[in-house]
Amino acid sequence: MLLLVGLGNPGARYAGNRHNIGFMALDEIVSRHGFTAWRQRFQGEVAEGRLGTEKVLALKPATYMNESGRAVGEALRFFKLDPADVVVLHDELDLTPGKVRVKTGGGAAGHNGLRSISQHIGPDFKRVRLGIGHPGRKEAVHGWVLGDFAKADADWLERLLEAVARHAALLAAGEDGSFMSRVNQEVSPPKPKATTGPKPTEDAAKPASAETPDETKAPTPERASDAGGGESGLAQALKRAFGLGGKSDT
Repeated sequence: MLLLVGLGNPGARYAGNRHNIGFMALDEIVSRHGFTAWRQRFQGEVAEGRLGTEKVLALKPATYMNESGRAVGEALRFFKLDPADVVVLHDELDLTPGKVRVKTGGGAAGHNGLRSISQHIGPDFKRVRLGIGHPGRKEAVHGWVLGDFAKADADWLERLLEAVARHAALLAAGEDGSFMSRVNQEVSPPKPKATTGPKPTEDAAKPASAETPDETKAPTPERASDAGGGESGLAQALKRAFGLGGKSDT
């Protein structure tokens, strides 16, 4: 059995924070793979399902970020799991937005959610680091992680959440390299190589008509709102990701 944990702070006013990308990713996994409805247990919310052949318990701690380890530790002890059976999805300042890295063990690197989990179960659990970028100045970090995603982030955030959910079975199977490769390629596909073919004709070189729609523009995300019935996990996550302010526990 795998304990799949998303990190964030509970409550609608925190839902759009960069710090809550772990919650967003877990919501999309649960929705895409047909897990059970969320219910309260282990000082958080849980949903059950399968990723490939692996039975999975999804957990969103409701203890606030600084105390995430309380919920994780309680679930781990109840099911008699080892730290190696725990996978944690969390925000990562030291990765460019949309990048994903997977590692097992290590320090907390200033992340209070990881620090709390390490205090309760030890450091030897798997971490799925979801890049949110760095504001550039140390003193701006607190406001950055507790700030909402900007509308300009909608395109890469949607692609990231979809790709993580689509390839989550690879993660559950321990195929971390394949998982990272596929997710990163879908979020940031390689640029096409330059061709050396014949030069375009005069007609082909003319600019497109002003009446031609610009299909490269990302759609404007809807304003965040409370999760509604019948929507996918991704739709709910993106709605929550834009327009909700507020501060929360880091």
